[in-house]
Amino acid sequence: MDEQPRVGVGVMVFRNGSQVLLHRRKGSHGAGEYASPGGHLEHGESVEECVLREIKEEAGPQFKVKNISFVCFINLRRYMPRHYAHIQMAAEWKSGEAKVMEPDKNAGWAWYPIDSLPQPLFGTTSQAIEAYRTGKNFFEA
Repeated sequence: MDEQPRVGVGVMVFRNGSQVLLHRRKGSHGAGEYASPGGHLEHGESVEECVLREIKEEAGPQFKVKNISFVCFINLRRYMPRHYAHIQMAAEWKSGEAKVMEPDKNAGWAWYPIDSLPQPLFGTTSQAIEAYRTGKNFFEA
């Protein structure tokens, strides 16, 4: 395992301002926990490019978002020895239905009311929701 933290990028996708898109993780750290789309920032990639790439890879090319914005930064150490400098973004759903593109990593997409989220949440998801609601933009997790 690397001794340097990796850069992770996640994006909460909202529909109608009251629902958020989540999936249940499989086969990696946080298996069984609910999370939004996301992954590793690639060399030379902007954060927005990462968001769009991860959405396409995880939810399919037909799933479109708009109005991508910064939510918070999370120093994620909950899953040691994995350590992530995590950038959390938000976007609005534009069109298309999310499809499971990585069945080995994703147990299925669903829209959940922001006030009634499934449990357990992935290490960044609860902080991201808190940041979205309160404007707090730094977390240790």
